[in-house]
Amino acid sequence: MAEAQTIPVGSTTSGQIAVAAESTVATRMSAPPSFDVADFPVPHGREEEWRFTPLERLRGLHDGSAVATGDGVRVDVEAPEGVIVETVGRDDARVGRAGTPVDRVAAQAYSAFEKASVVTVPKETVLTEPIRIAVRGEGGTAFGQQVIELGAFAEAVVVIDHTGDAVLAANVDYLLGDGAKLTVVSVQDWDDKAVHVGQHNALVGRDASFKSVVVTFGGDVVRLHPRVSYTGPGGEAELYGLYFTDAGQHQEHRLLVTHNTPHCKSNVAYKGALQGDAAHAVWIGDVLIEAKAEGTDTYEMNRNLVLTDGARVDSVPNLEIETGEIVGAGHASATGRFDDEQLFYLMARGIPERDARRLVVRGFFAELVQQIGVADIEERLLAKIEEELEASVA
Repeated sequence: MAEAQTIPVGSTTSGQIAVAAESTVATRMSAPPSFDVADFPVPHGREEEWRFTPLERLRGLHDGSAVATGDGVRVDVEAPEGVIVETVGRDDARVGRAGTPVDRVAAQAYSAFEKASVVTVPKETVLTEPIRIAVRGEGGTAFGQQVIELGAFAEAVVVIDHTGDAVLAANVDYLLGDGAKLTVVSVQDWDDKAVHVGQHNALVGRDASFKSVVVTFGGDVVRLHPRVSYTGPGGEAELYGLYFTDAGQHQEHRLLVTHNTPHCKSNVAYKGALQGDAAHAVWIGDVLIEAKAEGTDTYEMNRNLVLTDGARVDSVPNLEIETGEIVGAGHASATGRFDDEQLFYLMARGIPERDARRLVVRGFFAELVQQIGVADIEERLLAKIEEELEASVA
């Protein structure tokens, strides 16, 4: 099993590469996926998949003591004409089809939700405006289930915006028909005390394209688990992430891309900045290439920029390969402070140190912000980065 590392400032990890002969491998959760909470023991923090997570700050989501309240979250969907928005029960065939819960919190969310929201873009429908889903925390505890479904050759952009204060455990499923193209922007801009644990499942059809941009700024504890698998050859997945971790915050992103079909692609790129005492970011990037997934092309990368003393990063890329017939596979992880040469270059040209630092951080994030493709969200995130940087140099 690949041993996770706390990466000192300025160091780089190369992760682990393994060639496996069986399907039970270290890159996946230790317990088999299940919709039944009883199949997952209560975590104690010593388990590989929980050892970075501050369980005492999950407000009971991990041990079953959290109970849904009427003032948990409010969900509003704004959709262009032609999009179908439904509220369904757990017996709907689309609920849970994209993926099965892989930990106790995800299973608890599935068992506890009352109604699921399903947003459907019919086949061959090409949207010119994004679908906007606003998740507003109203101070309570909630369990949620959201399904986004695209028919064959449909194209859409979905923005899921999390704000306010809540304790939320939720599963989000993305179902992509053959030839469909879906871009999802998930923004975690919670208030300071919020707790959000979520599993995101994407099932990518033949020749379909899935792009996910996860942006995490707010919350006390945010732990997200994006997962991707394929139903036919030619599928592509791009997983981008941007996080800014402040003093005392815990932000954890655990990804798994399962290449279970021949001739598919994936690309993962997450970047984070940290500042303040006890700021803690965790990134676990797992890619599994199964024996039948010949012709796979995959790469994953994580970069972290530490702005102040007292911050901690745990970054672990894992790549597991069961076939030698692939196009390419690689990964990289690095954590460091500001590049002194960049600062010197800017300051030598008359730019004050404070402004030079801001330029370096904005440049660090620029590549990922541009992946969003929604102008008002890009502007809002750039403003948020500026706000965080003001705090760091104040």
